[in-house]
Amino acid sequence: MSVFNSMQISASGLTLERLKMDTISTNIANVNTTRTEDGGPYLRKEVVFEENLVDEKNKLTGTLGKRSMGVKVMGIEDNQDNIKLVYNPDHPDADENGYVTMPNVNMVDEMIALINAQRSYDANVTALNASKSMLKKALEISKG
Repeated sequence: MSVFNSMQISASGLTLERLKMDTISTNIANVNTTRTEDGGPYLRKEVVFEENLVDEKNKLTGTLGKRSMGVKVMGIEDNQDNIKLVYNPDHPDADENGYVTMPNVNMVDEMIALINAQRSYDANVTALNASKSMLKKALEISKG
């Protein structure tokens, strides 16, 4: 793996973690949204991603294999789990029995996910800086 590959992997991780933080922020902002454009409560969003594998021919053996190029986002999906009903007959979105369908956003879970994304982002920055430092040192060595 070259230094540039490691930088690309770190950059894809940075992009993913930034998207996760943006999605978590949207979830937190809509923690009390009981009515959306679709008519129901806000549904918690989750980023779906997978490893970005590319086919590569081994230069020594000539065999085909897979090489990781980081991660790629597959999309953002609504999570339908843990939707709760709260009895509040005075709420404008209450049904005929007085129950309001509330968003499935749990602030504690979102804050934990946000901290996790921030730490993963920091780890990717550290790895990217290490790659840059190695590349810079290699250029200094090649001058002398």
